[in-house]
This record gives sequence, C-alpha cells and structure tokens, in this order.
Amino acid sequence: MPSLPLPLALTARLLPVAVLASAGWAMSSGPLAAAPATSAGKSAQGAQNTQDTASDSPGSSSPSAPQATAKAYSGAPAPCTALAKGTITSLVPGAKTDGKEIPSTDSTIRRTCSWNALKGFDYRWLDVTFEIMDSEGTAEKTYTQRTTEKSGGGPVPGLGDAGYSVVNLTTQDKQQTREGVVLIRSSNALVSVTYNGSDFETKKAPGTDEINKGAIKAARDAVAALGNGGKQG
Repeated sequence: MPSLPLPLALTARLLPVAVLASAGWAMSSGPLAAAPATSAGKSAQGAQNTQDTASDSPGSSSPSAPQATAKAYSGAPAPCTALAKGTITSLVPGAKTDGKEIPSTDSTIRRTCSWNALKGFDYRWLDVTFEIMDSEGTAEKTYTQRTTEKSGGGPVPGLGDAGYSVVNLTTQDKQQTREGVVLIRSSNALVSVTYNGSDFETKKAPGTDEINKGAIKAARDAVAALGNGGKQG
C-alpha cells in the first residue's frame, strides 16, 4: 500500500512531549510545634508538672518529622519496559514494543517513553511518563493543579492514591483526533499516560470509549511497574 503523508497537524503531534517544569513547586515544611499555654495562678507543683510533660519524649504530642517530607519512591522506573508487550501491540498496532525514551534533563525524577505507528490509514500514539516528586505533599499539589487544568474528566478508581482521566476531540483541516489523558498519583510519584488516534481515510477519530479504556489499561501497567521498579526497600 502506498505511504500516506501525514497532515501537518498530525506531524506536529509526533514531536516529543514537552518536559513539564517542576521547579518552583512549593514543598510544605510540616506543622509548627505549638507553644505550651501557661495559666496565671498555677501552683508551683502544676508548673513543674507542665515542665515534666513537655520533656517527655516519644509519648508526648510534640510533632516529629514533618509528614510532608514522606515519600515512597526514590527513582523513576525504566519507562520503555513499563508496559506489557500485549498492551502495546493492542493499543498501537504496528509499533515496535521497545518504544523510544524521550531525553530528560534528570532521568532520576522524570522519564518518558513513547510508541507510535501508522498501520494502513489508522494512526495511534501512546506515551507514559513517570515523575518522582520530593514529597507526597508536592505530588498531591501538582496532581491537583494538573487535573484542574484538564477539566471535564472524571476519577479513575482503584489506581494509586488518586486517579483522573479526560478525553478530548480536536479537528484540524477536517481531520479528527481523539486524545485521552490519565493521571495517577501514588505517594510521591505521578504517572501520566497520553493515548490518541486518527483515521486518515475516513478523517474520523476512534470512539471516546476506545481511547479512554486504552489509556487506563496502559496506566494500570505503568502503576504496577512503578511499584516494582521505583520503590525504596
């Protein structure tokens, strides 16, 4: 079958996914220790009891290490081996299962792999990104920001600590493209999946259900890989 030139709009979609800036995200430093209250008119014995209570160690209510610094993952797993080969071949027919890793400024905290192929007139693109934040609080804040920016979607239950998916349809030069994005937070890690497709013969895009289910299927593989490859012992 003769090769089909990609429209300019779709050619642009083949460019590597832009690196999302993570600098500037504020990390909370945890709760401040509350100053003990002192009541006027306390007896000397009561003051002594207050001092003894404050000096107690593990049993006292004084805050220990800030919860915001807790994190379960120390590094991002290899993204191009994160998905099962069966998942790749079913979602991106004709693509090489080894994928292509996108260069990153710091591969310990962010890694992305992409797969794309044109089989006949059907085009599919899939990518998965792992991001390791410096704390669970930072990951939660980033997750909230991104899901707010991509409004119109819904929750994905049963994956990580929080999950969200959204599907959008775009049309350019009468060519439709439908894209699904799934974002999962697990402790201090974020997993994001982008899956889109077009039919160059009919100019139509795959259905919403197909794209959404495909993106979630890839996200399940990615979250499993996160637990196997990036978790601290």
